[in-house]
Parts: sequence; C-alpha cells; structure tokens
Amino acid sequence: MPLNDQEIAVVKGMIARGDRQHDIAAYFGVNGGRIGEINTGKRGDGVAAAQANALPPAGPYLAGRSALRARDTLVALRELIDEAVRDIDLYERQDIDRD
Repeated sequence: MPLNDQEIAVVKGMIARGDRQHDIAAYFGVNGGRIGEINTGKRGDGVAAAQANALPPAGPYLAGRSALRARDTLVALRELIDEAVRDIDLYERQDIDRD
C-alpha cells in the first residue's frame, strides 16, 4: 500500500526526530524499503516533513497503524454501545412509568 503525501510528511518528521526506519515501517505497515526510499529522497522528494506535534508517539510499534485504526474503531463502537444502552435505559424507565 503506497504512502500518500501526508503519510510521507509524517515519515520524514519521524526520521528527523531520530526514529529508526524499521520502527517507522512497522508503524505504517509497509516494507522498510519504502521508508528508505523516502529517507534518500527517491520518493516524496517535494514533501516537507511534518511538524513534531503532528507525529505519533515514538516507537517501537508492535502492530502499526492497523492497531491504531482498530483502537479508534473500538472507541467509536464503545461510544455507540454506551448510547444504545442509555436509549434502552430511557425506554425501560418510560415503560415503568407507564405501568
């Protein structure tokens, strides 16, 4: 999966911060060669490095961005479940009040 310009900017920022290339590759879930190509300017030469405040925490990363996406999905699901439980509780309270 190729990295887009925003991701290349983050890669460059991580390299500038001193992150190891294999950690960066793990974060993005790509082959380390893609990070090497960005580091040498073969890819994304015209893309500026992202600012430090736009970078993820420093690695090492165990499962990369797929783990972060899974976490984000789980957080969103938790919010939906909490909302559904509140709705059910409200419905049950209204049902009890009618009795």
